[in-house]
Amino acid sequence: MNQNVHIIGAATAFGQPRLGVDLGPDAIRYAGIVQRLKELGISVVDKGNIRGDFDIEAGQEIEVRDDNLLNYDAVKRFNTALAGLVDDTVGNGAFPLILGGDHSLAIGSLAGMKNHYDNLGVIWYDAHGDLNDSRTSPTGNIHGMPLGISCGFGDQALIDLYEEGQKVKPENVVLIGMRDLDEGEKAYIKENGILTFTMMDIRVKGIRTVMQETMTYLSDRCDGIHLSLDVDGLDPSETPGTGTPVVGGLSLSETQLAMQMLNESDRITSMDLVEVNPLLDDKNMTAEKAVEIAAYLFGKKQL
Repeated sequence: MNQNVHIIGAATAFGQPRLGVDLGPDAIRYAGIVQRLKELGISVVDKGNIRGDFDIEAGQEIEVRDDNLLNYDAVKRFNTALAGLVDDTVGNGAFPLILGGDHSLAIGSLAGMKNHYDNLGVIWYDAHGDLNDSRTSPTGNIHGMPLGISCGFGDQALIDLYEEGQKVKPENVVLIGMRDLDEGEKAYIKENGILTFTMMDIRVKGIRTVMQETMTYLSDRCDGIHLSLDVDGLDPSETPGTGTPVVGGLSLSETQLAMQMLNESDRITSMDLVEVNPLLDDKNMTAEKAVEIAAYLFGKKQL
């Protein structure tokens, strides 16, 4: 694992309707992420936050379009800025750790990574597939579309954001923790043969086997692996402070083991840590769990 980490705060709520998720990066900082990583011997530079350019007092519905893509222009502007910062971070030899913010930010993080990897792999650790487009999305919220967009499915201008074309091949994606997939997403997964571990699969196989199969699958085909972790991948009893919780998720201990195994693989090149919403949280416990998850990715062990 790269021991030189640059923290990028992606303080966006444009991809969904709830206030508060744009406060996630600062909540994670308040929970001590910089100090925790430094205690593990990691060199940490906090690059601060990229912020949106609208008045939060005006609410979230700043742009409602006929094509079922809410806040489209704001999402595009924000992710273009994020992609440039991620690109520069990797170009300077650092590991980009992107703190969200809603999951639409992955459009930008993956676009920024694409300049440096010909066969970028993605581990999508989440309750949701985020593989919708404007036709299949029941809400029009772009935080339900970033992986599909990055794979070349959906709005062409978002697909071509920062650099023309798809950023990730569908066969280089692994979905972990799935338990709330829309019908269009299920069809896309089957049509493209995306390796998917639902929560039922995880309960049958165990998280250790799932992570072993994930890394075996990706290691031979990918020259870098991006981890995109939504805290709603965990059960709401563990991470209540998130906008789209789904019961029956992963435990913290399972996630700690998963992160430890990814650390030992030495193949993870970047990470999103997203959808922490302190306005929905209980005493900042979700942000604290996010810090714990990051610590295990960067080498923390129980003994």
